[in-house]
Amino acid sequence: MTGTGAEDRSGSGAGAGTPNGIRPGAGAEGGAGEPAGVRLRGATRGDVPLILELIRELAEYERLLHEVVATPEGLETTLFGDHPGAEVVLAEWQVGGMSAGRGDLLPAGFALFFPTYSTFLGKPGIHLEDLFVRPSFRGKGIGRALLSHLAGVVVERGWGRLEWNVLDWNEPAIGFYRSLGAAPMEEWTTFRITGEALEGLARGRPAEGLARERPTKELGP
Repeated sequence: MTGTGAEDRSGSGAGAGTPNGIRPGAGAEGGAGEPAGVRLRGATRGDVPLILELIRELAEYERLLHEVVATPEGLETTLFGDHPGAEVVLAEWQVGGMSAGRGDLLPAGFALFFPTYSTFLGKPGIHLEDLFVRPSFRGKGIGRALLSHLAGVVVERGWGRLEWNVLDWNEPAIGFYRSLGAAPMEEWTTFRITGEALEGLARGRPAEGLARERPTKELGP
């Protein structure tokens, strides 16, 4: 879920059409429209520990850390295996001047996204699952750079739209998204099925039946 860091209000990003949506060289010198000091790059298998760390930090901000069950092994398989389920862009902040070496690049945030499809448009799109900027790097335009970058990915791939979810209480993020031209889909409600209900549906049983069949715990000796 998107949220932290979305209140960044300065800077812009760059899109691309290569794997992970990164144009070769983009951001290495703070160019391609990125704010000075920001470097965006596609994540690699070696970034799995960092990705999980950022996911947990985002979940903690959203008060949902107790729901995170992702593991390094699972992320490596689902993000960098034979059939990747999503792409990840990492944002890094360069300290010591743009001529400094890579050792001065600090991990600042990330965006995780995957393709969707609109039958009305007849085109794929992107769903932004996670957008996060670490607190010490907010206000530097990193959140905007990531969103602008993903908008560029959509355009350059010839796709139709970029969409994401935001928690109702995250007013700073909502205001920022509106300032970019994003509109809330207030007439839509997101439904989710997971866990035992998902398994029951896959077996052709309704959730109510699954609940009735679940053994009850006896009280007392």
